[in-house]
Amino acid sequence: MEARSCNTNVLIFLMLLALSLAYPGNHMKKQHKPCKELVLYFHGILYNGKNAANATSGIVAAPEGANLTILAPLKSSHFGNIIVFDDPVTLDNNLHSSPIGRAHGSYIYDTKNTLSAWLGFTFSLNSTQLRGTINFIGADPILINTRDISIVGGTGDFFMHRGIATIMTDAFEGLVYFRLRVDIKFYECW
Repeated sequence: MEARSCNTNVLIFLMLLALSLAYPGNHMKKQHKPCKELVLYFHGILYNGKNAANATSGIVAAPEGANLTILAPLKSSHFGNIIVFDDPVTLDNNLHSSPIGRAHGSYIYDTKNTLSAWLGFTFSLNSTQLRGTINFIGADPILINTRDISIVGGTGDFFMHRGIATIMTDAFEGLVYFRLRVDIKFYECW
């Protein structure tokens, strides 16, 4: 009888131990620190029908009856516009700085009630200090000062990197020019 009681106590102890390990609670959450950080800027110049020589992005789809050189009205949050871009990427916020690469991708104004876009793009970097690609994807609620989007991978110096990019509108001039500051924090570096 004593052996049976001892076995029962050991079994209960092991079950409680297993439960405590399965649910560690918030006090045991690992704090993540970036393995690599980087700040880059990209500059978008939207084609407006008059700036073909300087434009780095263009409207490729728009709501019915809309003009492909002018965004759908702001009151409609530009809903339905799709823009593709090939923008210069720089280390500082000067448009005339030597680019270290290009930002290639698209953004889609996908909400009717607020100014927001869905982004999918790649930084293709080709400088002496940074080589490779960084891939981004996520929602961009433009009216919020800082927005986070996912870094879903990369190549070269950024092979299989993953993390978060905090983007901020650093400057804009009407509907033609904007500059985004991109604070990149990689949490998974290979």
